[in-house]
Amino acid sequence: MRAGVACLAAGVRARLQAELGDEAGASPVEFVLVGTLLTALTLAVLQFGLAVYVRNVVHDAAVEGAYEAALADTTLEDGARRTRDIVTRTVGAEYATDVRVRETTALGHDAVEVRITTTLPLIGLLGAPRALEVTAHAPVESFD
Repeated sequence: MRAGVACLAAGVRARLQAELGDEAGASPVEFVLVGTLLTALTLAVLQFGLAVYVRNVVHDAAVEGAYEAALADTTLEDGARRTRDIVTRTVGAEYATDVRVRETTALGHDAVEVRITTTLPLIGLLGAPRALEVTAHAPVESFD
């Protein structure tokens, strides 16, 4: 009786090893696993690039708005309007909702500060609201 059970166990073990040792069908599984990983990595790099692009556009708009508001014949609202126009044309109006312009004494002289608080894109252009803040300064122009 014991010999029959041992023989049966040895036969099952041999068949199991033969089946587990067979690598047929492993390539498609490996392709799916590696392909998924590479696709996720590629999308993450593209998303990071988009976030950097949005940050640069918003910062450049703040600089342009600060220089506009610092001109002797313009107002602070002109600078805010210029900033909103640039952001709206490049990445969308929802990114230009919180633009603040004020006079300051940055670096020891009269200046204009433009501060934009906007969305940090995390999935496409959707993201965390009010997570990105940029500031720009420009020296105030005078007729003196």
